[in-house]
Amino acid sequence: MSEIRLQIDGKEVIAREGMTLLEATQRIGISIPTLCYHEKLEPFGGCRLCLVEIESGGNTKLVVSCVYPVEENLVVRTQSEKIDRIRKTILELLLAHAPDSPELQDLAQEYDADKDRFEKEASFCIHCGLCVRYCAEVKKLNAVGFVDRGIKKEISFIPEIAAKECSRCMECFPLCPTSYLQAAYVLIEALAFSGASSGTKSKE
Repeated sequence: MSEIRLQIDGKEVIAREGMTLLEATQRIGISIPTLCYHEKLEPFGGCRLCLVEIESGGNTKLVVSCVYPVEENLVVRTQSEKIDRIRKTILELLLAHAPDSPELQDLAQEYDADKDRFEKEASFCIHCGLCVRYCAEVKKLNAVGFVDRGIKKEISFIPEIAAKECSRCMECFPLCPTSYLQAAYVLIEALAFSGASSGTKSKE
């Protein structure tokens, strides 16, 4: 792959073609917050916390660094008053859904975010999609997925698959930044797994 030269926070950086801006910043030790990124998974760009400002041809814009590819002569800023203000607002919105998440609380302290700014809508899931994507892309099981859309979107285990596979895996649990996933699993296990298991046995 060819090399691409760009500037990140005033530093000249050589990146490989096909890398994202997030990967390029990580390579030189610059930390960018993210909740939906995982090195084993395809970029998702769901949480928007990893946004950065880029300048090319005299024009500037904000982009999500985990999905935006490196470009020759691009100028990248990972921190600014504007970026920090947007990250702070994103965190305040997420805290309305998961106010007790230690990971969100740590980021809120870093960006001086107010966890009480927005009215609480405690779903405890922030839709980062880590569990869904890990199960599909790494484990190839599709035992957990999104249901509904928009504000009604939720994470749900698929009883017929989860009853067979999840108890011996659970690799997605530590990925959840809010601990919602484990609680959802316990609930669906109590309500639906027994029925799914008995139904499977009756067909055999």
